[in-house]
Formats: sequence, structure tokens, C-alpha cells
Amino acid sequence: MMNIIKFSPPDITEEEIKEVTKSMKSGWITTGPRTKEFEKKIADYCKVDKAVCLNSATACMELILRVLGVGPGDEVITSAYTYTATCSVIYHVGAKPILIDTQRDSFEMDYNLVEKAITPRTKVIIPVDLAGKMCDYDKIFKIVNDKKEMFIANNNLQKAFGRIIVLADAAHSFGARYKGSICGSVADFTSFSFHAVKNLTTAEGGAITWKNIKKINNEELYKQFMLWSLHGQSKDALAKTQIGNFEYDIIYPAYKCNMTDIMAAIGLVQLKRYPEILNRRKEIIKMYDEGLKDEKVDILKHFSKDYTSSGHLYLVRLIGKNEEDRNNFIKMMAEKGISTNVHYKPLPMFTAYKNLGFNILKFKNAFNMYKNEVTLPLHTLLTNEEVNYVIKTFKECLKRL
Repeated sequence: MMNIIKFSPPDITEEEIKEVTKSMKSGWITTGPRTKEFEKKIADYCKVDKAVCLNSATACMELILRVLGVGPGDEVITSAYTYTATCSVIYHVGAKPILIDTQRDSFEMDYNLVEKAITPRTKVIIPVDLAGKMCDYDKIFKIVNDKKEMFIANNNLQKAFGRIIVLADAAHSFGARYKGSICGSVADFTSFSFHAVKNLTTAEGGAITWKNIKKINNEELYKQFMLWSLHGQSKDALAKTQIGNFEYDIIYPAYKCNMTDIMAAIGLVQLKRYPEILNRRKEIIKMYDEGLKDEKVDILKHFSKDYTSSGHLYLVRLIGKNEEDRNNFIKMMAEKGISTNVHYKPLPMFTAYKNLGFNILKFKNAFNMYKNEVTLPLHTLLTNEEVNYVIKTFKECLKRL
């Protein structure tokens, strides 16, 4: 019987199921005590004072931009090599996205181009920690500090920074480290994803963390995120359930993107299991690295003296191959029962971004990274036998190209 190897199924145990059942039996299934506990544990894990849990990383990024007061007339710089969520939130708030090509033979933005793209309208840079490997934040912070004189603050929070703000799209990198510091404590703001395919899942969901900001009260900032995520309502449902405490105000017409206690229940158990989850991912990466080291491929390096990846995705480029070759390779792997994927099709290749004036011909490095990229299965339900089968099949299919 043919092996059927899924690309990224969720790793859910009886412990998560029991915790969800407890939540449902408790009578509290929307935002409540488990969500608040999950926020505290995420903050502790990321070595920061506060965390906010929402229903997606997309909501996290958008609310960060809104709390920062980013809007029409502003510009936000991000990578052309990312998923649409990174860029769509910039449009949502009315700002102008500035897409940057990758460095040659790299999945990261070209930092020289980032520096050149900065104008007095630039308010935020959104680096993308692709596959769980954190970007070069030393370089990014040097750029924003060197360009301080160009920054024009529109409100008190922006004035507190006095420079362009760095918002990490860390959808892939919960648990990653950069020069000894854990993700969530490196960028000014960090957005995590807990979607079903992520290392740590709450089915849907995400979290915001931030570093302490001089002259800004963390509790007040936390309250701003709560307001934006719950219709601008001055009391959440938990507070309103207190006897005689029904009265509330709507401060401004906002959004609805809170996390529920059912989601947080899954996350609390996943977080407890997370060290073993990261360790297993590292083992699988080492097996792939060793098994494919003699092949004509370029593999994203997950570990070095400067960084430790969360090991979210295993990205492989088929050297000397084009889009058609890559697509045929994916079909051959599928015929052998192995699901693979591509991360990512650059944004200027999509209709939505073409219609907005972006042209892939201006993003040649990003296209070259995409055209022969294949992502192999990497998840904690894989057995060693299945990993070896993927390696064996990979080599066979590559010879057939």
C-alpha cells in the first residue's frame, strides 16, 4: 500500500481534547479566563510584559497598525516574497504598501533596497520571518535608526519611538531565536499565527507581543488592543458578567477579532508541549539536511551561531530548474503519495497586486526564488520511516526531471 504523507496536519492529542471539553463544560467558551491565562503564558514564554491573543495573525498585524495610527498618506514597507496577509493589512488601514525584492538567492528582503525605499511617509517596516528563521534584525534596526531624521510622527505613540517602527510578521517563528533573544522580544511589535498548520495551533488564532516603549504604559496599550478587538466596547464579556456590572460604553466603532476560550484551551496544552514539538522538528530537519546534502539543491539553513529557527517549513530549491520542472516534480511526488507545497508565489504575480500596479519583472530575485522552490512535509506526526521515504522519493523524482 502506498504511503500517504500529508503536508501539515495538526498535532492534537487527548490532552488538548480534554482541555477543550473542560472549557465547554465550564460554561465559558468565548474570551474568558483561559484566554487571559494563555496571554500571560505567551508573554512569559516570549520574555515580555504583555501579550494579546486574537483570532488570527492577520488581525494582529492590522490592529498593530491601527493602534500605531497608520493610515492614509502613510507608507509601510514589506517583502514581495510573502503571503498576502502581510500586505493586505496595509491596504485595510488605507496606507500604501511598498514591496521590496529579495536579496539574490535569499528569501529575505534586500535591506539595501529597504533603506532606499524609506521616505518621510514611511511609518512601519514589516520583515517576514519565513519558515521560522528570523530576519537580520540588527541590520533592520540600524536602518531605521540611521533614518531617524526623516521620520515624522503623527501621534504620541509614534513620537515615543521617534523612528520607523519594526513590526515582525512572525507567523512562522514562534519559539525561534535571534542572537540569543527569543522571537517576540526582538522587533518593536511581533505578530504570531496559531493557525491549524502552524507549529503551535489554536485552530485559528494569533498573538501580539511588544517590547516596552519608553513613556508608554503597557496596561494602557493592552487596553487599546482590547478596545480595537471588541467593537470599541469599554468592558469585555468577562467583566460584564460581574453582578451589577452590565453598564459599558462604545469608545469608537471598532472590530470583532477576539480569541475564544475554546481556542485558548488548545493553545495552553500546545504551549506546554511546545519544547518537545520544537525538538522533534529539529530532528526531522537534521534528517532532511543529511539525506539531501549531496543533491543539486539549495536548502534554507535553519540553524547557525546567530539564529535558531522554529523549523516551521522545509524549503528546497531545485537548482537549474524552472517553474515547469518544479510543478512536474510536485506531481511526481504526489504520485508517490507525498504532499508538498510552494512558499511563496511572490505577491506581484497575483491578480490583486497586478491590478494595483505591481509587476513581477521588477522583482526578479523573488521570482527566481519562487520558480524552483518546493516545500517538503515537516510536522511532528511524521515518523522517521516516513521522513526517510520522503528523502528516497525526492532523490528518485529529481533524477527523473
